[in-house]
Amino acid sequence: MAVVSIGRRLTDLAAADPDRPAVTCDERTVTRSELERRANRLARAYAELGVGPGELVTIALPNSIEFYEAAWAIWKLGATPQPVSWRLPDRERQAIVELADSRLVLGATAPGRISLPAGWEPPASLSDEPLRDVVSPCLKAPTSGGSTGRPKLILSGDAGVFDTEARPGRLMERERTQVVAGPLYHNAPFLYSTSGLLLGNHLVVERRFDAGNTLRLIERWACDWIFLVPTMMSRIWRLPDRLAYDVSSLRVVLHLAAPCPPWLKQHWIDWLGPDRIWELYAGTEAQASTLISGREWLDHRGSVGRVVSGAMRVRDRSGADLGPGQVGEIWMRPPEGRDGPTYRYRGAEARRSVDGWESLGDLGWMDADGYLYLSDRRDDLILAGGANIYPAEVEAALEEHPAVSGSVVIGLPDDDLGQRVHAVVCLEPGATAPTEDELRRFLGERLVRYKVPRSFEFVSELLRDDAGKVRRGALRDERS
Repeated sequence: MAVVSIGRRLTDLAAADPDRPAVTCDERTVTRSELERRANRLARAYAELGVGPGELVTIALPNSIEFYEAAWAIWKLGATPQPVSWRLPDRERQAIVELADSRLVLGATAPGRISLPAGWEPPASLSDEPLRDVVSPCLKAPTSGGSTGRPKLILSGDAGVFDTEARPGRLMERERTQVVAGPLYHNAPFLYSTSGLLLGNHLVVERRFDAGNTLRLIERWACDWIFLVPTMMSRIWRLPDRLAYDVSSLRVVLHLAAPCPPWLKQHWIDWLGPDRIWELYAGTEAQASTLISGREWLDHRGSVGRVVSGAMRVRDRSGADLGPGQVGEIWMRPPEGRDGPTYRYRGAEARRSVDGWESLGDLGWMDADGYLYLSDRRDDLILAGGANIYPAEVEAALEEHPAVSGSVVIGLPDDDLGQRVHAVVCLEPGATAPTEDELRRFLGERLVRYKVPRSFEFVSELLRDDAGKVRRGALRDERS
Protein backbone atom coordinates (compact mmCIF):
# COMPACT_ATOMS: atom_id res chain seq x y z
CA MET A 1 0.00 0.00 0.00
CA ALA A 2 1.39 3.40 -1.01
CA VAL A 3 -0.56 6.13 0.78
CA VAL A 4 0.13 9.78 0.04
CA SER A 5 -1.59 12.99 1.03
CA ILE A 6 -4.16 14.43 -1.36
CA GLY A 7 -1.94 17.45 -1.83
CA ARG A 8 1.07 15.31 -2.70
CA ARG A 9 -1.01 13.22 -5.12
CA LEU A 10 -1.70 16.29 -7.28
CA THR A 11 2.01 17.15 -7.21
CA ASP A 12 2.86 13.63 -8.40
CA LEU A 13 0.21 13.68 -11.14
CA ALA A 14 1.52 17.00 -12.41
CA ALA A 15 5.10 15.68 -12.45
CA ALA A 16 4.07 12.52 -14.33
CA ASP A 17 2.10 14.29 -17.08
CA PRO A 18 2.15 18.08 -16.63
CA ASP A 19 0.23 18.94 -19.81
CA ARG A 20 -2.63 16.48 -19.39
CA PRO A 21 -5.99 18.28 -18.92
CA ALA A 22 -7.17 18.29 -15.31
CA VAL A 23 -10.36 20.40 -15.23
CA THR A 24 -12.45 21.97 -17.99
CA CYS A 25 -15.28 24.43 -17.34
CA ASP A 26 -16.91 27.01 -19.62
CA GLU A 27 -14.57 26.24 -22.53
CA ARG A 28 -11.49 26.84 -20.35
CA THR A 29 -9.11 24.03 -19.44
CA VAL A 30 -6.32 23.89 -16.89
CA THR A 31 -3.65 21.24 -17.02
CA ARG A 32 -2.37 19.25 -14.08
CA SER A 33 0.67 21.48 -13.74
CA GLU A 34 -1.45 24.64 -13.91
CA LEU A 35 -3.80 23.32 -11.23
CA GLU A 36 -0.84 22.28 -9.08
CA ARG A 37 0.91 25.63 -9.29
CA ARG A 38 -2.27 27.60 -8.67
CA ALA A 39 -3.18 25.48 -5.64
CA ASN A 40 0.33 25.93 -4.21
CA ARG A 41 0.16 29.71 -4.50
CA LEU A 42 -3.35 29.84 -3.04
CA ALA A 43 -2.30 27.57 -0.17
CA ARG A 44 0.48 29.98 0.77
CA ALA A 45 -1.96 32.88 0.64
CA TYR A 46 -4.47 31.02 2.83
CA ALA A 47 -1.71 30.14 5.29
CA GLU A 48 -0.85 33.82 5.65
CA LEU A 49 -4.51 34.34 6.61
CA GLY A 50 -4.24 31.78 9.39
CA VAL A 51 -5.39 28.53 7.76
CA GLY A 52 -3.55 25.52 9.16
CA PRO A 53 -3.95 21.78 9.78
CA GLY A 54 -7.36 20.77 11.06
CA GLU A 55 -9.05 24.09 10.24
CA LEU A 56 -12.34 24.19 8.32
CA VAL A 57 -12.55 26.49 5.30
CA THR A 58 -15.98 27.28 3.88
CA ILE A 59 -16.16 27.23 0.06
CA ALA A 60 -19.15 29.22 -1.23
CA LEU A 61 -18.17 29.08 -4.89
CA PRO A 62 -20.19 27.85 -7.87
CA ASN A 63 -19.03 24.91 -9.97
CA SER A 64 -15.81 26.14 -11.54
CA ILE A 65 -12.10 25.56 -11.94
CA GLU A 66 -11.70 27.99 -9.06
CA PHE A 67 -13.59 25.59 -6.77
CA TYR A 68 -11.05 22.79 -7.35
CA GLU A 69 -8.11 25.16 -7.01
CA ALA A 70 -9.44 26.25 -3.63
CA ALA A 71 -10.17 22.71 -2.44
CA TRP A 72 -6.69 21.50 -3.26
CA ALA A 73 -5.09 24.56 -1.65
CA ILE A 74 -7.01 23.75 1.53
CA TRP A 75 -5.91 20.10 1.48
CA LYS A 76 -2.31 21.11 0.87
CA LEU A 77 -2.40 22.93 4.22
CA GLY A 78 -3.87 19.93 6.04
CA ALA A 79 -7.18 21.78 6.40
CA THR A 80 -10.70 20.63 5.49
CA PRO A 81 -12.94 21.89 2.66
CA GLN A 82 -16.42 22.77 3.89
CA PRO A 83 -18.55 23.35 0.76
CA VAL A 84 -21.84 25.26 0.83
CA SER A 85 -24.15 26.56 -1.86
CA TRP A 86 -22.96 29.88 -3.20
CA ARG A 87 -26.60 30.98 -3.41
CA LEU A 88 -27.42 30.55 0.28
CA PRO A 89 -29.10 33.53 1.95
CA ASP A 90 -26.71 35.37 4.25
CA ARG A 91 -28.42 34.21 7.42
CA GLU A 92 -28.36 30.54 6.51
CA ARG A 93 -24.73 30.68 5.39
CA GLN A 94 -23.73 32.53 8.55
CA ALA A 95 -25.29 29.83 10.72
CA ILE A 96 -23.20 27.20 8.93
CA VAL A 97 -20.01 29.27 9.16
CA GLU A 98 -20.51 29.76 12.90
CA LEU A 99 -21.13 26.05 13.38
CA ALA A 100 -18.01 25.22 11.38
CA ASP A 101 -15.99 27.95 13.13
CA SER A 102 -14.49 28.52 9.69
CA ARG A 103 -11.02 30.02 9.61
CA LEU A 104 -11.68 31.40 6.13
CA VAL A 105 -14.73 31.87 3.89
CA LEU A 106 -14.29 31.79 0.11
CA GLY A 107 -16.75 33.34 -2.32
CA ALA A 108 -18.92 35.17 0.21
CA THR A 109 -18.72 37.49 3.17
CA ALA A 110 -19.30 36.36 6.74
CA PRO A 111 -19.34 38.80 9.66
CA GLY A 112 -16.49 38.18 12.06
CA ARG A 113 -14.64 35.91 9.62
CA ILE A 114 -11.87 36.45 7.12
CA SER A 115 -13.47 36.31 3.68
CA LEU A 116 -12.23 36.35 0.09
CA PRO A 117 -14.50 37.05 -2.88
CA ALA A 118 -14.89 34.84 -5.93
CA GLY A 119 -12.12 35.51 -8.42
CA TRP A 120 -9.67 36.63 -5.75
CA GLU A 121 -6.02 36.63 -6.85
CA PRO A 122 -3.18 35.70 -4.50
CA PRO A 123 -0.09 37.92 -4.50
CA ALA A 124 2.10 37.17 -7.50
CA SER A 125 5.12 37.22 -5.19
CA LEU A 126 4.05 33.96 -3.54
CA SER A 127 5.84 30.82 -4.71
CA ASP A 128 4.00 28.16 -6.68
CA GLU A 129 6.48 25.42 -5.76
CA PRO A 130 5.28 22.38 -3.76
CA LEU A 131 4.70 22.91 -0.04
CA ARG A 132 5.77 20.86 2.93
CA ASP A 133 3.68 17.70 2.84
CA VAL A 134 0.86 17.58 5.40
CA VAL A 135 -2.26 15.40 5.75
CA SER A 136 -5.69 16.77 6.56
CA PRO A 137 -7.17 14.84 9.52
CA CYS A 138 -10.65 15.24 7.98
CA LEU A 139 -11.29 14.80 4.27
CA LYS A 140 -14.46 16.92 3.99
CA ALA A 141 -17.24 18.54 5.99
CA PRO A 142 -20.44 18.85 3.92
CA THR A 143 -23.63 20.20 5.43
CA SER A 144 -27.04 18.71 6.02
CA GLY A 145 -30.19 20.15 7.51
CA GLY A 146 -31.36 18.47 10.68
CA SER A 147 -34.91 17.43 11.49
CA THR A 148 -35.06 20.48 13.73
CA GLY A 149 -34.39 22.75 10.76
CA ARG A 150 -30.96 23.64 12.10
CA PRO A 151 -27.89 22.90 9.97
CA LYS A 152 -25.40 20.21 10.85
CA LEU A 153 -21.99 19.32 9.54
CA ILE A 154 -21.01 15.78 8.63
CA LEU A 155 -17.27 15.60 9.22
CA SER A 156 -15.67 12.70 7.40
CA GLY A 157 -13.89 10.09 9.49
CA ASP A 158 -11.36 9.65 6.68
CA ALA A 159 -8.13 11.60 6.48
CA GLY A 160 -7.05 13.44 3.34
CA VAL A 161 -5.01 10.60 1.84
CA PHE A 162 -4.96 8.53 -1.34
CA ASP A 163 -3.76 4.97 -1.84
CA THR A 164 -1.96 4.92 -5.18
CA GLU A 165 -1.98 1.12 -5.36
CA ALA A 166 -5.61 0.48 -4.43
CA ARG A 167 -8.09 -0.65 -7.05
CA PRO A 168 -10.25 2.31 -8.12
CA GLY A 169 -13.60 2.44 -6.34
CA ARG A 170 -17.00 3.78 -7.37
CA LEU A 171 -16.76 1.90 -10.70
CA MET A 172 -14.14 4.38 -11.90
CA GLU A 173 -11.02 3.75 -13.95
CA ARG A 174 -7.77 5.70 -14.16
CA GLU A 175 -6.85 8.31 -16.77
CA ARG A 176 -10.38 8.67 -18.16
CA THR A 177 -12.84 11.56 -18.57
CA GLN A 178 -15.91 12.27 -16.45
CA VAL A 179 -18.56 14.94 -16.79
CA VAL A 180 -19.49 16.65 -13.51
CA ALA A 181 -23.15 17.63 -13.76
CA GLY A 182 -24.14 18.07 -10.11
CA PRO A 183 -23.47 20.99 -7.74
CA LEU A 184 -20.18 20.64 -5.87
CA TYR A 185 -21.70 21.75 -2.56
CA HIS A 186 -23.50 18.39 -2.49
CA ASN A 187 -21.53 15.49 -1.10
CA ALA A 188 -21.74 13.08 -4.03
CA PRO A 189 -20.61 15.42 -6.84
CA PHE A 190 -17.84 16.76 -4.60
CA LEU A 191 -16.62 13.32 -3.51
CA TYR A 192 -16.90 11.59 -6.87
CA SER A 193 -15.29 14.36 -8.89
CA THR A 194 -12.36 14.85 -6.53
CA SER A 195 -11.90 11.08 -6.41
CA GLY A 196 -11.80 11.06 -10.19
CA LEU A 197 -9.17 13.76 -10.25
CA LEU A 198 -7.06 11.75 -7.81
CA LEU A 199 -7.25 8.84 -10.29
CA GLY A 200 -5.90 11.08 -13.01
CA ASN A 201 -9.23 11.67 -14.70
CA HIS A 202 -10.05 14.78 -16.69
CA LEU A 203 -13.06 16.54 -15.16
CA VAL A 204 -15.44 18.32 -17.53
CA VAL A 205 -17.53 20.48 -15.20
CA GLU A 206 -20.92 22.03 -15.88
CA ARG A 207 -21.38 25.29 -14.06
CA ARG A 208 -25.04 24.35 -13.78
CA PHE A 209 -26.83 21.24 -14.98
CA ASP A 210 -28.49 21.50 -18.36
CA ALA A 211 -29.79 18.28 -19.93
CA GLY A 212 -28.83 19.11 -23.50
CA ASN A 213 -25.44 20.47 -22.50
CA THR A 214 -24.71 17.32 -20.49
CA LEU A 215 -25.22 15.17 -23.57
CA ARG A 216 -23.17 17.57 -25.67
CA LEU A 217 -20.27 17.35 -23.23
CA ILE A 218 -20.47 13.55 -23.06
CA GLU A 219 -20.23 13.41 -26.84
CA ARG A 220 -17.54 16.07 -27.23
CA TRP A 221 -15.21 14.73 -24.54
CA ALA A 222 -15.97 11.00 -24.91
CA CYS A 223 -17.05 10.83 -21.29
CA ASP A 224 -16.42 7.49 -19.55
CA TRP A 225 -18.26 7.96 -16.22
CA ILE A 226 -21.02 10.23 -14.93
CA PHE A 227 -23.03 10.65 -11.73
CA LEU A 228 -26.67 11.72 -12.03
CA VAL A 229 -29.69 12.03 -9.78
CA PRO A 230 -33.09 10.83 -11.03
CA THR A 231 -34.28 14.39 -11.73
CA MET A 232 -31.36 14.84 -14.13
CA MET A 233 -32.12 11.47 -15.70
CA SER A 234 -35.74 12.49 -16.21
CA ARG A 235 -34.83 15.79 -17.87
CA ILE A 236 -32.32 14.10 -20.16
CA TRP A 237 -34.83 11.40 -21.10
CA ARG A 238 -37.48 13.98 -22.02
CA LEU A 239 -35.20 15.81 -24.48
CA PRO A 240 -36.75 15.50 -27.95
CA ASP A 241 -33.30 15.29 -29.59
CA ARG A 242 -31.75 12.92 -27.05
CA LEU A 243 -30.93 10.28 -29.64
CA ALA A 244 -29.03 12.78 -31.79
CA TYR A 245 -26.09 12.69 -29.36
CA ASP A 246 -23.37 10.04 -29.42
CA VAL A 247 -23.04 8.72 -25.86
CA SER A 248 -21.40 5.44 -26.80
CA SER A 249 -18.30 6.35 -24.74
CA LEU A 250 -20.27 6.07 -21.51
CA ARG A 251 -19.14 3.07 -19.51
CA VAL A 252 -20.92 3.91 -16.23
CA VAL A 253 -23.97 5.99 -15.32
CA LEU A 254 -24.18 5.96 -11.52
CA HIS A 255 -27.30 7.32 -9.89
CA LEU A 256 -28.25 7.85 -6.25
CA ALA A 257 -29.47 10.56 -3.81
CA ALA A 258 -33.20 9.94 -4.44
CA PRO A 259 -35.49 7.06 -5.41
CA CYS A 260 -35.53 6.45 -9.16
CA PRO A 261 -38.99 5.72 -10.60
CA PRO A 262 -38.97 2.21 -12.11
CA TRP A 263 -40.35 3.48 -15.43
CA LEU A 264 -37.48 5.95 -15.73
CA LYS A 265 -34.83 3.41 -14.86
CA GLN A 266 -36.29 0.96 -17.36
CA HIS A 267 -36.09 3.60 -20.10
CA TRP A 268 -32.41 4.23 -19.34
CA ILE A 269 -31.67 0.50 -19.34
CA ASP A 270 -33.45 0.16 -22.69
CA TRP A 271 -31.49 3.14 -24.04
CA LEU A 272 -27.95 2.41 -22.82
CA GLY A 273 -28.11 -1.25 -21.85
CA PRO A 274 -28.28 -2.86 -18.40
CA ASP A 275 -24.51 -3.09 -17.89
CA ARG A 276 -23.95 0.67 -17.92
CA ILE A 277 -26.64 1.69 -15.42
CA TRP A 278 -25.70 1.43 -11.74
CA GLU A 279 -27.41 2.57 -8.54
CA LEU A 280 -25.87 3.16 -5.14
CA TYR A 281 -27.58 3.65 -1.78
CA ALA A 282 -25.70 5.23 1.12
CA GLY A 283 -25.66 8.30 3.31
CA THR A 284 -23.05 11.02 3.51
CA GLU A 285 -22.20 9.36 6.82
CA ALA A 286 -20.84 6.39 4.81
CA GLN A 287 -21.42 3.68 7.41
CA ALA A 288 -22.53 1.20 4.76
CA SER A 289 -23.69 1.09 1.15
CA THR A 290 -25.46 -1.05 -1.42
CA LEU A 291 -24.86 -1.28 -5.16
CA ILE A 292 -26.85 -2.76 -8.02
CA SER A 293 -26.28 -3.02 -11.76
CA GLY A 294 -29.01 -2.57 -14.32
CA ARG A 295 -28.81 -6.26 -15.13
CA GLU A 296 -29.39 -7.25 -11.50
CA TRP A 297 -32.18 -4.70 -11.24
CA LEU A 298 -34.10 -6.39 -14.04
CA ASP A 299 -34.28 -9.48 -11.80
CA HIS A 300 -34.91 -7.45 -8.62
CA ARG A 301 -37.00 -4.57 -9.92
CA GLY A 302 -37.10 -1.64 -7.51
CA SER A 303 -34.12 -2.76 -5.44
CA VAL A 304 -31.16 -0.53 -4.56
CA GLY A 305 -28.87 -3.55 -4.37
CA ARG A 306 -26.98 -5.74 -1.96
CA VAL A 307 -24.59 -4.50 0.70
CA VAL A 308 -21.07 -3.95 -0.67
CA SER A 309 -19.56 -2.03 2.25
CA GLY A 310 -20.30 -2.34 5.94
CA ALA A 311 -23.45 -4.10 7.10
CA MET A 312 -27.20 -3.40 7.08
CA ARG A 313 -30.18 -4.94 8.77
CA VAL A 314 -33.89 -4.16 8.93
CA ARG A 315 -35.51 -3.91 12.37
CA ASP A 316 -38.90 -3.22 13.85
CA ARG A 317 -39.62 -0.51 16.44
CA SER A 318 -38.55 -2.80 19.28
CA GLY A 319 -35.16 -3.40 17.68
CA ALA A 320 -35.87 -6.98 16.59
CA ASP A 321 -34.50 -8.10 13.22
CA LEU A 322 -37.11 -8.56 10.49
CA GLY A 323 -37.23 -11.28 7.89
CA PRO A 324 -37.46 -11.07 4.09
CA GLY A 325 -40.29 -8.90 2.83
CA GLN A 326 -40.96 -7.21 6.19
CA VAL A 327 -40.74 -3.41 6.23
CA GLY A 328 -38.81 -1.76 9.02
CA GLU A 329 -36.10 0.76 9.77
CA ILE A 330 -32.73 0.31 8.08
CA TRP A 331 -29.77 0.13 10.47
CA MET A 332 -26.14 0.30 9.43
CA ARG A 333 -22.69 -0.52 10.77
CA PRO A 334 -19.25 0.32 9.30
CA PRO A 335 -17.00 -2.45 7.96
CA GLU A 336 -15.43 -4.76 10.51
CA GLY A 337 -11.91 -3.80 11.40
CA ARG A 338 -12.27 -0.16 10.43
CA ASP A 339 -10.07 2.11 12.51
CA GLY A 340 -12.45 4.72 13.89
CA PRO A 341 -15.91 5.98 12.88
CA THR A 342 -16.81 6.91 9.31
CA TYR A 343 -18.06 10.36 10.36
CA ARG A 344 -18.99 12.63 13.23
CA TYR A 345 -21.72 15.23 13.44
CA ARG A 346 -21.34 18.80 14.50
CA GLY A 347 -24.69 20.34 15.41
CA ALA A 348 -26.58 17.05 15.88
CA GLU A 349 -26.44 13.67 17.57
CA ALA A 350 -26.34 10.37 15.72
CA ARG A 351 -29.20 7.92 16.21
CA ARG A 352 -27.55 4.76 17.57
CA SER A 353 -28.93 1.52 18.92
CA VAL A 354 -27.75 -0.09 22.12
CA ASP A 355 -25.54 -2.49 20.17
CA GLY A 356 -23.78 0.19 18.13
CA TRP A 357 -25.80 0.11 14.91
CA GLU A 358 -26.87 3.47 13.43
CA SER A 359 -29.93 4.62 11.51
CA LEU A 360 -30.47 7.45 9.06
CA GLY A 361 -34.22 7.01 9.51
CA ASP A 362 -34.91 5.27 6.22
CA LEU A 363 -37.49 2.50 5.94
CA GLY A 364 -37.24 -0.54 3.72
CA TRP A 365 -37.09 -4.31 3.42
CA MET A 366 -34.83 -7.04 2.10
CA ASP A 367 -35.74 -9.95 -0.11
CA ALA A 368 -34.57 -13.52 0.40
CA ASP A 369 -31.49 -12.87 -1.74
CA GLY A 370 -30.33 -9.96 0.39
CA TYR A 371 -31.40 -7.18 -1.99
CA LEU A 372 -32.57 -4.00 -0.24
CA TYR A 373 -35.73 -2.10 -1.22
CA LEU A 374 -36.61 1.37 0.09
CA SER A 375 -40.23 1.91 1.07
CA ASP A 376 -39.90 5.46 2.37
CA ARG A 377 -37.25 8.06 3.07
CA ARG A 378 -37.88 9.22 6.63
CA ASP A 379 -41.30 10.38 7.69
CA ASP A 380 -40.68 14.09 7.21
CA LEU A 381 -37.77 14.39 4.80
CA ILE A 382 -38.53 15.69 1.31
CA LEU A 383 -36.26 14.62 -1.56
CA ALA A 384 -36.60 17.07 -4.44
CA GLY A 385 -34.23 16.72 -7.36
CA GLY A 386 -31.72 14.83 -5.22
CA ALA A 387 -31.65 17.52 -2.51
CA ASN A 388 -32.67 16.85 1.09
CA ILE A 389 -35.24 19.34 2.39
CA TYR A 390 -36.37 19.29 5.99
CA PRO A 391 -39.89 20.68 6.53
CA ALA A 392 -39.08 22.17 9.96
CA GLU A 393 -36.61 24.60 8.41
CA VAL A 394 -39.08 25.79 5.78
CA GLU A 395 -41.90 26.01 8.32
CA ALA A 396 -39.76 28.10 10.65
CA ALA A 397 -39.08 30.57 7.86
CA LEU A 398 -42.74 30.68 6.79
CA GLU A 399 -43.90 31.38 10.30
CA GLU A 400 -41.74 34.48 10.50
CA HIS A 401 -44.24 36.12 8.14
CA PRO A 402 -46.64 38.30 10.15
CA ALA A 403 -49.71 36.92 8.41
CA VAL A 404 -48.85 33.26 9.04
CA SER A 405 -49.90 31.58 12.28
CA GLY A 406 -48.78 28.09 11.39
CA SER A 407 -47.69 25.90 8.50
CA VAL A 408 -46.99 22.35 7.46
CA VAL A 409 -44.62 21.57 4.61
CA ILE A 410 -44.90 18.25 2.77
CA GLY A 411 -43.52 16.59 -0.33
CA LEU A 412 -45.97 15.72 -3.08
CA PRO A 413 -45.23 13.37 -6.00
CA ASP A 414 -43.61 15.06 -8.99
CA ASP A 415 -42.62 13.38 -12.27
CA ASP A 416 -39.59 15.63 -12.70
CA LEU A 417 -38.24 16.26 -9.19
CA GLY A 418 -39.43 13.08 -7.50
CA GLN A 419 -41.14 15.27 -4.92
CA ARG A 420 -42.12 18.93 -4.93
CA VAL A 421 -42.27 21.09 -1.84
CA HIS A 422 -45.84 22.08 -0.95
CA ALA A 423 -46.79 24.38 1.93
CA VAL A 424 -50.12 24.30 3.76
CA VAL A 425 -50.41 27.71 5.45
CA CYS A 426 -52.72 28.75 8.27
CA LEU A 427 -53.25 32.52 8.43
CA GLU A 428 -53.61 34.74 11.46
CA PRO A 429 -57.26 35.61 12.12
CA GLY A 430 -58.22 38.67 10.11
CA ALA A 431 -54.91 38.74 8.23
CA THR A 432 -54.87 39.45 4.53
CA ALA A 433 -53.51 36.46 2.67
CA PRO A 434 -50.18 37.20 0.98
CA THR A 435 -49.87 36.20 -2.64
CA GLU A 436 -47.70 33.20 -3.55
CA ASP A 437 -45.17 35.52 -5.16
CA GLU A 438 -44.99 37.61 -1.97
CA LEU A 439 -44.35 34.49 0.10
CA ARG A 440 -41.67 33.29 -2.32
CA ARG A 441 -39.88 36.64 -2.11
CA PHE A 442 -40.12 36.52 1.68
CA LEU A 443 -38.73 33.00 1.85
CA GLY A 444 -36.06 33.78 -0.75
CA GLU A 445 -34.44 36.07 1.81
CA ARG A 446 -34.26 33.21 4.30
CA LEU A 447 -33.83 29.99 2.34
CA VAL A 448 -31.85 28.73 -0.60
CA ARG A 449 -34.04 28.61 -3.71
CA TYR A 450 -34.62 24.85 -3.92
CA LYS A 451 -36.15 24.86 -0.42
CA VAL A 452 -38.80 27.45 -1.29
CA PRO A 453 -42.18 25.72 -1.82
CA ARG A 454 -43.35 25.37 -5.40
CA SER A 455 -46.99 25.48 -4.36
CA PHE A 456 -49.04 26.90 -1.49
CA GLU A 457 -52.52 26.50 -0.13
CA PHE A 458 -54.21 28.59 2.55
CA VAL A 459 -56.45 27.13 5.25
CA SER A 460 -58.27 28.52 8.26
CA GLU A 461 -58.24 25.44 10.50
CA LEU A 462 -55.40 24.75 12.92
CA LEU A 463 -52.82 22.33 11.57
CA ARG A 464 -51.42 21.01 14.87
CA ASP A 465 -52.95 19.68 18.08
CA ASP A 466 -52.31 21.04 21.57
CA ALA A 467 -49.12 18.99 21.82
CA GLY A 468 -47.80 20.58 18.63
CA LYS A 469 -48.17 17.36 16.67
CA VAL A 470 -49.32 17.20 13.07
CA ARG A 471 -50.67 14.36 10.96
CA ARG A 472 -48.20 15.06 8.18
CA GLY A 473 -48.76 11.73 6.47
CA ALA A 474 -52.51 12.28 6.34
CA LEU A 475 -52.07 15.76 4.86
CA ARG A 476 -49.74 14.32 2.25
CA ASP A 477 -52.08 11.44 1.39
CA GLU A 478 -55.07 13.79 0.99
CA ARG A 479 -53.15 15.82 -1.59
CA SER A 480 -51.34 13.09 -3.49
